[in-house]
Amino acid sequence: MSTIENQFTDLRLHGMYTRWKAMVETREHHKLSFSEGIEVLLQAEVQDRMNRRFDRLTRAAQFRYQATIEELNLESARGINSSQITELATGTYLNQGECVLITGATGCGKSFLASALGYQACGQGKKVLYFNTQKLLMKTKMARIDGSFLKLFNKLAKTDLLILDDFGLAHLDKKQQMDLMEIIEDRHAKSSTIIASQLPVGSWYEIIGEATIADAILDRLVHTSHRIELKGESLRKKL
Repeated sequence: MSTIENQFTDLRLHGMYTRWKAMVETREHHKLSFSEGIEVLLQAEVQDRMNRRFDRLTRAAQFRYQATIEELNLESARGINSSQITELATGTYLNQGECVLITGATGCGKSFLASALGYQACGQGKKVLYFNTQKLLMKTKMARIDGSFLKLFNKLAKTDLLILDDFGLAHLDKKQQMDLMEIIEDRHAKSSTIIASQLPVGSWYEIIGEATIADAILDRLVHTSHRIELKGESLRKKL
């Protein structure tokens, strides 16, 4: 290994190291001026760091599906507005702390769409966490028992995008209502939340249970939200 390669390695400039090796092997470095060579190496380092960050963010998110915006079925018959998806893909809603509410029958692609938006957010450098709603509320319950709830709630509050999948599969008890309220309140107008549910938003009051808490939660979710109501038969039947 050359002195230059050693220095790239010691400084953890992995993108530069890989690109430099390729340049030497192809003798490309002899064809470039000093400034051109530096530019190529810097671009390689920037891209490598972006790729590494994306990999870290997607692993930490724990998505249900590996999905991308490009893989979405944007047929209007499915209730998807391609212009709306294009707008969401820009990430503006993330910067404004807005919510996305995705509803539709079982198997119509809610989780896939939520995952695709999450992957897009990771590509924009945002921290994302993906949870089944009931499993998250079980996690908050255990966190209160073992004393780690402050750490957990701070983590949830600081996440740029929180995805709550399968919301509404079971009615919430009093503690779950309060935990959900605290999660939503901590994120209100600061960070974005995506909620995917089989039930129409109008039915969420009953699922939450307590009218006052339901009003407070939905007031924070609905008024600045992007709504997507998926239609059509289950996509799983086509697999």
